[in-house]
Order: sequence, then structure tokens, then C-alpha cells
Amino acid sequence: MSWAGRGATLFGIGHAPLAPGTAASLVALPLAALIASWFGTVPLLALALAVGIAAIPLSGAYAKEAQREDPSECVIDELAGQWLACAFAPLTWQGYAAAFILFRLFDITKLWPVSVAERMRGGFGIVADDMVAGAMAGILVLLAAHFGLL
Repeated sequence: MSWAGRGATLFGIGHAPLAPGTAASLVALPLAALIASWFGTVPLLALALAVGIAAIPLSGAYAKEAQREDPSECVIDELAGQWLACAFAPLTWQGYAAAFILFRLFDITKLWPVSVAERMRGGFGIVADDMVAGAMAGILVLLAAHFGLL
């Protein structure tokens, strides 16, 4: 497998037999918690954006290799989107559970504006919908925490 394939599939996590996107999001959670607890949420946010940017060419190259527009095994975008959601969440199991559930809900259902982002082409389109889903989840978790719901 090429380097683009290794990166895009998160070194094979995307080949999980069931729900590879959910598997990648689950792997992202403890990594996000470690980053946030050691360095803070601003570095987690910066890493989410950096991974999202790096995911664009990796996902685009892998999609060309796989000869499919958005291969399901391409899950680096789930890592970036989940980290983005977690960057706004309280560093508690409740905060991260809410970030996970909302991110997966928005990513799977493709509610507006996620659906608009998904229509974009190439690597940018592969990544954009997950970043929008992560931002939406993060904002809702932030609001829930602000109003004492988390």
C-alpha cells in the first residue's frame, strides 16, 4: 500500500470490517483526551486543523488509487473531525461521549450543511464534510457545557 493509502486509512483502521468511520472516531477519542490533558484544547484544535489539511491530499491520492470518489476505508477525515469536536468538549467522559455521538450523528446523517460540504470533489470533499460535522458537534457540545448540561 502507498504512503497515501497508509495515511488515509490510518494505517489500516479504515479496513475494519464493520463501521470503519466509527472505528476511527473511537480510536480518535483517547488520543484527543491525551493531547488535551497534556497540552490543552488549543493544541488539540490546531492538530485537528493540521490533520484536516494534511488529509486533503492524502485522501485525494488514495481515492485515485482506489478508483472511487470517497472510499469508506479512507478514515483520516474522521480522526480530524472527531478531534475538532473534542477540542470544544469538556475533558470529561460525558463531554467526549457527547462529542462522539454528535459527530457520528452529523457525519452519518449528512444534515445540512454537512450535505453541502460532501458534494465537493476530490480530497477536499472527502475531508470537508467531516470537518463541518466536527464543527457542528463541537459547537453543540460547547453550548451544552455552557448551559450546564454537561
